[in-house]
Amino acid sequence: MHDYKHLVHKQREPGRGWLPWRRKSAASSNPQRESKQRRLRLRILLPLLALLLALYPVYSLLVTKGAKLATLSRLWKTERPTAGQAFQLAAGHLSVSVVAGGVRTAALPEGGTVRYTIDDALQQRMAEVLATNQVPYGVFVAIEPKTGRILAMTSYSAEDPAWANGSFYGINPMASLFKIVTAAAALEAKKVSPETVVAFRGRYCSENPKSWVVKPGSGNREMGLTVAMGKSVNPVFGRLASDVVGRNSIMAMAERFGFNQVLFPGAPALPSTIQVPQNDLELKLMGAGLGREVKISPLHAAAVIAAIANGGVMLAPGLAEEIRDGRGNTIYAHQPEVLRRVVTPETAAQLARMLSTTVSSGTSRRIFHDRRGRPRLAALDICAKTGSIDGRNPVGHYSWFAAYAPADDPQIALVALVINRNRWRIKATYVGEQALEAFFK
Repeated sequence: MHDYKHLVHKQREPGRGWLPWRRKSAASSNPQRESKQRRLRLRILLPLLALLLALYPVYSLLVTKGAKLATLSRLWKTERPTAGQAFQLAAGHLSVSVVAGGVRTAALPEGGTVRYTIDDALQQRMAEVLATNQVPYGVFVAIEPKTGRILAMTSYSAEDPAWANGSFYGINPMASLFKIVTAAAALEAKKVSPETVVAFRGRYCSENPKSWVVKPGSGNREMGLTVAMGKSVNPVFGRLASDVVGRNSIMAMAERFGFNQVLFPGAPALPSTIQVPQNDLELKLMGAGLGREVKISPLHAAAVIAAIANGGVMLAPGLAEEIRDGRGNTIYAHQPEVLRRVVTPETAAQLARMLSTTVSSGTSRRIFHDRRGRPRLAALDICAKTGSIDGRNPVGHYSWFAAYAPADDPQIALVALVINRNRWRIKATYVGEQALEAFFK
């Protein structure tokens, strides 16, 4: 490569110069004059080259930035987030979201914002309930049954804050919430109705399937399925699973409800799990909600009770109401997305009748009534199910409450899970009652 010295001393053809307006005469042969002309040309060219070199970085930056903006713009136009991607994006920024004017939003690092589906008054109230009572472990999820919008999603742990961060998506023993699946399998097969009477032996909360077997003679008890659901009678649902439903049917129904599969693409929830019972005793325990390997996440449990409220149709939970890019363009807006039909409308209505007795005369009657027996939420018909079981991860007593209301026109479906140690703080039923009171006040 030549330097400027070589270029300026290079021989040129006669009659041609460096610049068109500075023609060199063929007869000109004065060395002194040629030297002045060369210096003049350099005075013009060198500053020009310096200016071009100085402007190049600016030009390069403008072109590169423009290309990136153009590419980003094309991506927003052609690749809109899916519902799963929108959930993942919203969930990842929930911890840094802020509330203004009752609306919860989060700024995105790459520009733009996500606006949440969350009812902030309900969210704050439930966070306060869990924190004020210093629950060892507690989580709450609420969904709008007809749209799949998540109305609240909050958690607290007095013992392990890290547990609280992923509590919506981790799986836990389902306990007696599984009685809903057992009943759904029997009702879908048209083998029973909510009024069907089942004979059994043993205490309501018995955990020994060997004592549930009905024997000829005295000692047998009887109870209708609707009353048994409200009181969560283990022997009744254990016998229902074993003697009426059968292993294959109950496993098929569990699959319809979303077990052993990725149910919510994009959401970080672990798949809920269930294992095939190996014998009749295991089948009875599973049907009664005592199968410890039947595990579900709070998010999935909320979707299950919301599906019953929605006539048997399960919708994808949505956390993002709207997502805008850095230019203010809406690139995602929540729309109800059907995942599957878990039961027929008829079965959903039958389950509603069975679940309505939990609050009126069953396991959560006390928390929903005052000392004189008057309902705390008198104008509200509530369908609910409780669950209770000892667990190992973390160690403690697991208390579940799932509900939706009003029964005839569901506006909210919710799930609460509280894990207590030896000294109890509150039960999940209390969390659920506080949530319904706050939502319908």
